[in-house]
Amino acid sequence: MNSSSADTRIGHYENFPVASVLCPAHLRAPIAAIYHFARTADDIADEGDATASERLQALSDYRQQLLDVVGPKGAGLADPRWAGVFTAVRRTMDSHKLPLQLLLDLLDAFQQDIEKTRDQSAYRDEAELRDYCRRSANPIGRLLLHLYGVSDAQSLQQSDAICTALQLINFWQDPSVDIPRGRFYFTEAMRTEHGVAQADLLALKQTPEATRMVAQCVREARALMAQGAPLVHAVPGRAGWELRLVVQGGLRILDKIEALHYATLRQRPTLRSMDFAVMLWRALWM
Repeated sequence: MNSSSADTRIGHYENFPVASVLCPAHLRAPIAAIYHFARTADDIADEGDATASERLQALSDYRQQLLDVVGPKGAGLADPRWAGVFTAVRRTMDSHKLPLQLLLDLLDAFQQDIEKTRDQSAYRDEAELRDYCRRSANPIGRLLLHLYGVSDAQSLQQSDAICTALQLINFWQDPSVDIPRGRFYFTEAMRTEHGVAQADLLALKQTPEATRMVAQCVREARALMAQGAPLVHAVPGRAGWELRLVVQGGLRILDKIEALHYATLRQRPTLRSMDFAVMLWRALWM
């Protein structure tokens, strides 16, 4: 459930509704605290010139800091590297009782990102990829629902569907960027099913087989978003309108991929000013 921005990229949380005009005023600080926690961990995992081992150690320190500050003992001092982050997180945990496991799940996903990139390894199948999404994307939606006071099982499932769809849309939008960086989200099972050679993917060749694979991925992401879309009617007030734009932003990226004839190994689709008008219009009719 990640945002009103054009880009559906989860990696840097551009879609996270940080203190937007649609965000309820009393939740802006808690949402900003979650954002900065996730963004900082993402930067540890992905930014700068650190080695994989250095990133893993820093992320381990970050996890320990979370446990020290807001874990069961909750009396640890903030590491000066991240004092601002954890001061805000501790305040939010005290005031809103955020589920600690959701924050730990995010860190597990960042660790997996580092290890997969280090090893230049792909996900085996859809189940393994969806399990990654369960930890990398779904916690954000569940944390926001917690703040909004929405906790029924159906809403949680719909939130998971939206967040997983957004994560997958990011993957199918970005292979021309991710693959040269050693990140492979087309699973081994997908490549086998469609007869896509790993060498062709590494060379970013938009073969007919690769095009069919991307098209199937797009169809599945669209169907998953449709499963989650009814959640917009369960989230109260302005936050529900924020979520409508989140859903429409993801769907509009899928439209753009289709307009490129699924050739995202060659080109990364982006949204332009006119697309926001389309998203707003469609959001009004959800």
